[in-house]
Amino acid sequence: MPKPTTPSVKATNWADTHEVFNQVAPLAGHNLYAADTALRQAVQYNGGHWAEDDLQRYGEVCGRPEMIQRGFDANEFPPIFEPHDRVGNRVDLVRYHPAYHQLMQLALSEGLHSSPWTDPKPGAHVARAAKYYLHCQLEAGHGCPVTMTFAAVPSIRLAPALAEEWLPKITNRGYDPSNRPHTEKTAVTIGMGMTEKQGGSDVRANTTTATPLGDGCYELVGHKWFTSAPMCDAFLMLARTDAGLSCFLVPRWRPDGSKNPVQIQRLKNKAGNVSNASSEIELRGALGWLVGEEGRGINAIIEMVAVTRFDCMIGSAGGQRQAVAQAIHHASQRSAFGKRLIDQPLMQNVLADLQLEVEGSVALTMRMARAFDHPEKEHERMLMRLGAAVGKYWICKRTPHHAYEAMECLGGNGVIEDFITARLYRDAPINAIWEGSGNIQALDVLRAAAKMPAAIDHWFDELADSTGADPLLDRWILSLKNQLADSDQIEFRARQLADQLALAMQAHLLIQGSSSAVAEAFIASRLSARGAHSTGTLPKGLDVATLIERGNPQGNL
Repeated sequence: MPKPTTPSVKATNWADTHEVFNQVAPLAGHNLYAADTALRQAVQYNGGHWAEDDLQRYGEVCGRPEMIQRGFDANEFPPIFEPHDRVGNRVDLVRYHPAYHQLMQLALSEGLHSSPWTDPKPGAHVARAAKYYLHCQLEAGHGCPVTMTFAAVPSIRLAPALAEEWLPKITNRGYDPSNRPHTEKTAVTIGMGMTEKQGGSDVRANTTTATPLGDGCYELVGHKWFTSAPMCDAFLMLARTDAGLSCFLVPRWRPDGSKNPVQIQRLKNKAGNVSNASSEIELRGALGWLVGEEGRGINAIIEMVAVTRFDCMIGSAGGQRQAVAQAIHHASQRSAFGKRLIDQPLMQNVLADLQLEVEGSVALTMRMARAFDHPEKEHERMLMRLGAAVGKYWICKRTPHHAYEAMECLGGNGVIEDFITARLYRDAPINAIWEGSGNIQALDVLRAAAKMPAAIDHWFDELADSTGADPLLDRWILSLKNQLADSDQIEFRARQLADQLALAMQAHLLIQGSSSAVAEAFIASRLSARGAHSTGTLPKGLDVATLIERGNPQGNL
């Protein structure tokens, strides 16, 4: 057979199959605060104006390409569990990618875990919430230990001796991820362990026991089904004593330097929140210290839960904002059918509707932050009691579908892990489930209304400031009052009532804000009798250009 020969003709275009064009560059190098009109106005309205310069600075930090990349790296390389060291000693070590630690270091150095506690003043919670809203847009998973550390402070204050020893380390603006006793550290993080296999949100079904050893020390035996951030230095946990369910601070190491038998069984294989380890643990005679009164553990740990629910609002609102920023950025740079996506009327409807959701979420979140800043005022306390449940339910519940719609704006690219929209979608359900899912929050709204009728009264007192501003809102509020007064099958209707409470408050706050275009569009699209509808079905006649411009992450389009 003749030998094959190489063609003598030289290929000249083998590397030039096509030119890459009409693809969108990554969104980076922008100031997350300066470009967020809704956030800036909410900060001003709720008393955080003094933090403007710091928020401008931090908005620039969070827009840096290297910071954004850390969020991708922390998710691409998830935590790894090592139960023992190389010679067999039990260490219960979870190893994270360096990017995770860098994000933790950034968060704690900025005081996201402590600033309102260490420097309390009017607007402190507003400023901290705004900064956290910016920070969580980098990456959501590591926010779990940041939030728990922040939220642990009110509960630990119930045990003065523990507070004296632990609070300086909890509120320290440092980060020490080393696997060693808390007695050797100057900065620590705090987690929580409430749920067990058989009970979930029904913590009264918990079976973990705590036996007194004397001097306020107890020995805990049992398990916890969900313990996130298991490398925290200590955990607030519920366990049973003879007096009933009680709250304990359980360290990872005993004060004498020996390993406390808080043993990780495995890490959860989660759909989202993958940068953050969540674990199943067993307590095999673990040392714990009583927090609050024995037998009143729920009352003690609820102090922490209320704060974590508030942070769920912040995190979900931040996720919505990042999703809209990505969608508008893409639509402003991508062309189809002869013109930019952002110039096409139906896409404008979708983008404006997505931004409206952010407007309502930010307004409600920052108003609750202001309430948090003034616990001495009954009106603010009552708003926060109801608002933590209403806001956590509504904002977190709306976020998964919002993330999907924003992802769809990017087309096929939106579902690819190289694009942040895929991660936003995977992370979106977490806050809706964590710290009590939708039913738990809706029922808590009813519980608050039954035990503290003043909370409902104060809710309507707040809404009264917008009386007469829009007939649709006036009718909505009247209907809401009538439905709350109707006790027939009220548990069956709990979600509907939570929906209406949230929408009424958001509409009121947007009326009180500085953009009539936003308030008009929100009320027309959310409070009208249109029934169920998809994103991007805003009625005619609204100022969608203003809405899209408010959501634009990079200035004028």
